[in-house]
Amino acid sequence: MSEILGYGEDAFTFWALKHRLSSILDHFDDETNLSDCLIFYRPSFGRHSKEGAAIFGEFDAIIGSLENIYLIESKWDNLIGFKEEELTLRKEQIIRHQIFSWYLTHWDTKYVNKWTDFEIEHRPSFNFKGKKIAPPNSVLAANLEFILSRLLQCCRKLPTENSIKNVLLFFYKGGSKPAFKVDRSFELVPIEYGQEISANFISLSS
Repeated sequence: MSEILGYGEDAFTFWALKHRLSSILDHFDDETNLSDCLIFYRPSFGRHSKEGAAIFGEFDAIIGSLENIYLIESKWDNLIGFKEEELTLRKEQIIRHQIFSWYLTHWDTKYVNKWTDFEIEHRPSFNFKGKKIAPPNSVLAANLEFILSRLLQCCRKLPTENSIKNVLLFFYKGGSKPAFKVDRSFELVPIEYGQEISANFISLSS
């Protein structure tokens, strides 16, 4: 097999999903076997979140376990020591998590291949300023239907506010975890990558 080397935030995220998944689950006392997890890497719900549109951007990853559903954003220290006390998330990132959590808690497999029924029934409760529910026959609706259905198959309990986890993976190079804060609706999971890189690149082959 050819060697694959990656650089930066996306590469570290992919590496962590393959090699640090147990650390992420342990952070939440989630005892799900790794083989029972479902992972979506960079699932897209529209590249750019526009005012008045249904699209709401991309997650860096989504992890479904038997216990929880983890909505992942990733940041890294750009190979330098991180000295800030707080990591700031953009408004559209926070709204993205709120919107997808809404879909998770309102979706039911009875709506498979019946997105029009879902849209009509739940449109009144989709209260996100400047956004609208995914229209029938759209790529967004198709992506949502597939991902939502697979996540509900994976998780053995219906998604609730307690079982949907907003996660910020922070990749850092230093020998000790930096002290900082993050938006209170997110859980911070630091992951050290310094011992895994060679000339600032990380192997994605294995």
